Amino acid sequence: MNTGSDRPGEVAGASDGAKMEAEADEGQGRRGLGSRAPEFIRSRRVLHVSWQVGVFVVGLAVVVTGIILLPLPGPGWVVIFGGMAIWATEFVWAQLVLRWTKRKVTEAAQRALDPEVRRRNIILTVTGIVIIAVLLGVYLWKFGLVMPWEIRNQ
Repeated sequence: MNTGSDRPGEVAGASDGAKMEAEADEGQGRRGLGSRAPEFIRSRRVLHVSWQVGVFVVGLAVVVTGIILLPLPGPGWVVIFGGMAIWATEFVWAQLVLRWTKRKVTEAAQRALDPEVRRRNIILTVTGIVIIAVLLGVYLWKFGLVMPWEIRNQ
């Protein structure tokens, strides 16, 4: 019977990739994957399941609030990532998603700070502003500036 463990008599709790990542994280001073619940809660099965349900419900409420805030003015993505962080205190899948997201955000920030990319972005922004200004100028030259309350029925 394959238990997924490298050592005899030991049962693996996570996949090999997650196990190796957890060992690498512990070597860097970070906590491994798994529950962050207090020990007295983890030692009692019913209490631990209740704890996980509570964490899931609170995280779900925060993520749903973030999704609602996406089209509205507000910090939708920040709230969604906050909900993911709440889930990551208890669930391995959320910890892995959060680590992947942090890695991608860090990579994107490093690419954005690259001088060549910054120069390209500045050129594109200035070009866009010039195009919008020209279109606005042509519109104002052709139709003039008429305030909405001064529009007469035609």
